[in-house]
Amino acid sequence: MRKLLASMIVFIAAGTTAAQQSSLPYRFDAVKRTVTVTTLVPPGQPVRASKGQLAHGGDQISTGLFSYALIASEHYGARFEIFASTDLTLSRGTPGVILSLQRGRLRAAFDKITGNEPRVVSTPGALLAVRGTQYDVAVDSAGRTTLDVVEGIVEVRSPLNPQPLLIHAGERSVFSPKEPPTRHESPPDVRREGADGHQNDRGGKDGRGTGSIDGRDNPGDRHGSSSPPPPPQQPPHGPGPHR
Repeated sequence: MRKLLASMIVFIAAGTTAAQQSSLPYRFDAVKRTVTVTTLVPPGQPVRASKGQLAHGGDQISTGLFSYALIASEHYGARFEIFASTDLTLSRGTPGVILSLQRGRLRAAFDKITGNEPRVVSTPGALLAVRGTQYDVAVDSAGRTTLDVVEGIVEVRSPLNPQPLLIHAGERSVFSPKEPPTRHESPPDVRREGADGHQNDRGGKDGRGTGSIDGRDNPGDRHGSSSPPPPPQQPPHGPGPHR
C-alpha cells in the first residue's frame, strides 16, 4: 500500500511539474515576414505571430522563406533566434526541455543562472543541455544536426553514446538518430565570429534577421543555405558606414 501511495505521489508531482512548465510563457521579441504559431491546446489553425505576442508550451512555431523570429523565456533565462524555414515545438511538459527543433536553424543564448534546473533543447538525434552558453544548431531534412558552440559548454546526450559528450566553445558536433555525436573544431569562419563578436548585421535587408542576440553575425547565412556562403568578413575597423 505504501509503495502504491508513493508511486501515486511521484506521478502527481510529475504531472504538476509538466503542467506548470507548459504554462510558462514565451515572448516574441521580434518577428519578420511569415512566422506562424499553431496552438496544441486547444487545437487551432496556424496564426501569424506578432511582436510582443505570448506563446506557451506545446505551441508549434514555423518560419517561412526569408523569415525570422526572436523569442525569449524569462523563466529559463533563454533567447532563441529562429531563422528561415524552421519548424519547432515549445516545451510540451518534459522536465527541462525548453523546445524541440524538428528542422531548420536557430541560435540559442542562455544566461548564467544558479540552481540545478536543467535547460535542454531537443533535436532529432540528441538532447542539448547547457549552463550559461550560446550556440548555433541546424537540422537538415534528414534529421542530421550540426552544433557549433560559440560560448560556454554544451552537453550532448545521445542514446547512441553511453556517456554525454561535452562540446566546448570553438568546437562542432554532428549527429543524427543513426549517427553518434562527434567532436572537432568548428570551421575557421565560425570560430572567428565567436571570437570577434562584432560582425555587421547582414540579416535586416533579406528578412532573415535583425542581427544576432548579442550583435554577432546571422548564422542563417552559413547553415543550410541554398546558395554558397559568402566569404568570411573581417571585423569592422572604426565607425561603420552612414545609413
